[in-house]
Amino acid sequence: MRHKRPESPVVLPTQAFLPTHGTRAENTHIQKVQIGAFLIDVWYLAPYPEEYSQLEILYICEFCLKYMKSGFVAKRHKQKCPMKYPPGDEIYRDGALSIFEVDGRKNKIYCQNLCLLAKMFLDHKTLYYDVEPFLFYILTEVDDYGCHFVGYFSKEKRSLLDYNLSCIMTLPAHQRKGYGQFLIDFSYLLSRKEGKVGSPERPLSDLGLLSYRKYWCKTIKYHLLQLARESNHVSIEGSSDPCNTHALHLAHGTHLHA
Repeated sequence: MRHKRPESPVVLPTQAFLPTHGTRAENTHIQKVQIGAFLIDVWYLAPYPEEYSQLEILYICEFCLKYMKSGFVAKRHKQKCPMKYPPGDEIYRDGALSIFEVDGRKNKIYCQNLCLLAKMFLDHKTLYYDVEPFLFYILTEVDDYGCHFVGYFSKEKRSLLDYNLSCIMTLPAHQRKGYGQFLIDFSYLLSRKEGKVGSPERPLSDLGLLSYRKYWCKTIKYHLLQLARESNHVSIEGSSDPCNTHALHLAHGTHLHA
C-alpha cells in the first residue's frame, strides 16, 4: 500500500513528551525544522554553523539531509537533488517500509548531517562529526516519489562490549507508530545474525529509555508465555540461554517491571 504525501507542510505542535534534561532551544536559536512535509518544533540546541543556528526555521532535505537557510533555497534544491533514498545498501523491505545500511566512512557528510538533525531531538547526544567508526541504519517510508526519512539507529562497527546500538531517534512526526520498537527489534536481529547477544550503549536518551522499557516488557512477557506453554515451571534465572539471562539483566538495568 502506497503512502500519499500531503501537498502542504504539516505543522506539528510541541511534543506530548517533554524531555527534562539537556539544553532546550532558546529564542535566539533554531525553533523549528522543516523536513519533507513536516514542520517540527525543535527540542534541543544542535551545533550547526553560526549562520544557520541563528535561523528561526531550518530547512532540511529529507533525502540527502542537506540543511538550508530558506524555503526558496529548499524548493530549488528539491527540484535538483539527485537522491531519492539514503546513500547505502537497502537491507530490508516490507511493504512501504525500508531500511538502508549507511557506512559513516563512505558517506561522511550524510551521516554528519544526520547526527546534527538527531541532536535537535536527543538530550544526551554528543557525537556529531566523528562518524567514520559507525554504521547507520536508516528507516524510511516508501512511496512513488522516494524513500522518506523516518528515523534511524547507529552502532559501532567494532564494539568491544558488543553494543548493538549507540543512538536511536525517530522524528516526532513519526512517533507513536511503533517505529522505535521496530528499530530496537531490528538491532537485535542484526546481533543474532552476527552470533552475538548485544545490548544498547548507555546512557540512553529519555525517549530511548522509554522505548527500551516498553520493548523489553513486551519481549519478556512474550517469552514467559512461550515458556509457560512448554513447562509448568518457568525460571529465567535458571535458563542456560544467554539471551534470556541477558534480557533479565537489561530489564533490571533499566528498572523494568513486567
